[in-house]
Amino acid sequence: MEMKNVLQKIDGYSEEITTLQRELVAIPALSPTYDEKPEHTGEAKKGAFLKTYLERHGFTDITSIEAPDDRVPGGTRPNLIARVRGARSDHTLWVMAHLDIVPPGDLSKWNSDPYALKVDGDVMYGRGVEDNHQGLVAGVMAARALIESKTTPARDLALLFVSDEECGSDYGISYVLEHQNPFKQGDLILVPDGGSPDGSEVEVAEKGIAWLKFKITGTQCHASIPQKGNNALRAGAHLIVALDELQTIFNDEDPIFIPPTSTFEPTKKEANVPNVNTIPGEDIFFLDCRILPSVSIDRVTAEIRKISDRIAAKFNVAVELSFEQRDDAAPATPVDAPVVRRITHSIKEVYGIEAKPIGVGGGTVAAALRRLDLPCVVWSKMDETMHGPNECAKISNIIGDAKVIAHMALSE
Repeated sequence: MEMKNVLQKIDGYSEEITTLQRELVAIPALSPTYDEKPEHTGEAKKGAFLKTYLERHGFTDITSIEAPDDRVPGGTRPNLIARVRGARSDHTLWVMAHLDIVPPGDLSKWNSDPYALKVDGDVMYGRGVEDNHQGLVAGVMAARALIESKTTPARDLALLFVSDEECGSDYGISYVLEHQNPFKQGDLILVPDGGSPDGSEVEVAEKGIAWLKFKITGTQCHASIPQKGNNALRAGAHLIVALDELQTIFNDEDPIFIPPTSTFEPTKKEANVPNVNTIPGEDIFFLDCRILPSVSIDRVTAEIRKISDRIAAKFNVAVELSFEQRDDAAPATPVDAPVVRRITHSIKEVYGIEAKPIGVGGGTVAAALRRLDLPCVVWSKMDETMHGPNECAKISNIIGDAKVIAHMALSE
């Protein structure tokens, strides 16, 4: 009967969900890491709003872990913990979402203001509505339903809202784990920051990540006398194509991952010369590598160095490599771990589907926990529109996800 009452309470939260999403979307929590724009002031305003919101709706156990950062107003980045006490507190069910968002990008590609919630039937549009407001709001609604129905969960339910997830987590989960680690062995940890449209995929493993910067240095000259220069752009273009060899060299497959292989994708390219009739003496591009746990990042970079040296010799240029980001693959959460069993059971009870453990190439804050031998899962029912224009989330998905969280909290 308690379970039924809580799930019915969540069913009535459609208006509450849109109201909270509207407030969150209007607070652009952007990291100062992106650039020096005045609006890139971190997550403090969003954290303060959420603390007030939670207090207004019956949360009495809220703590904040402030990470110092002198680039933002007030000098700190917030990490909030809101706890609903359970019948026992030896173990906790954690729902960890992040406060920060990514910039909206090209505004001409949006059909509405990214910082003003647009609602079209069941669908909400705005920057952050899915990444990561969906998980944040689902956790809040599950906890609110317990509080408002005066239902005590089987164990503590704790909502953890972290900063800086989109830019490396130095001021978010990494800071929390180093200074005030609140987790215990045996806790159940859910990170609602990825998923599939039908909710059938429970992420238990992530690939290693290597973001590499390639700086090609040649000799600049006038384009009408190319023999006097060494074209860094041409060398860079050949190097980009040559790096396709990595897919053949590292062709291991692991069927738990989607896709099942390591991937190596050229992405960002920086501007070189400002005019058409100059051969560039410098060119810079980046490679995004998502590497299976069975493959060493050091081995990959050694092969990249060989390919780069070959191209450098052919075009008489220098190729400098550096890491923009490096995250070796964390140990996977065992597919039979208690948190995997608990969430797959709750997904079946709420959505009526058989969920399966998978691995992904994307990076989440779950990796930091797995490296400390804290098994956790990443799951939501979502369309994965994050980081693109017209990011959206379904109200019905948030209701369903809140029910899954509530079901996990009430199950023994």
